[in-house]
Amino acid sequence: MNPSMLNQARELKTKLDKAQKELSNTTVEASSGKGAVKVSITGQQKLQSIKISPQVINPDKAEVLEELVLKAVSDAIAKSQKVAAKCLGGIKFPGLT
Repeated sequence: MNPSMLNQARELKTKLDKAQKELSNTTVEASSGKGAVKVSITGQQKLQSIKISPQVINPDKAEVLEELVLKAVSDAIAKSQKVAAKCLGGIKFPGLT
């Protein structure tokens, strides 16, 4: 491997490490049911918390709560993926871009 390629690889690793750290320190939130279910997730798509309002807990209608949790988690993941794409979007991969 030539020195130029090694330098490019080191620079890329530094940029990726920085982006990963930034993503791990970034938290996004999403909610559903007018705020009845709230989800926090990192930029690395790791769930941090799920908060459920007691008003939506009804044993006879568990499927409603399931849908609210699923929607909030899905929205949080989508937001986190957008943050990650924005963060990693500026990194140029030598030989691929």
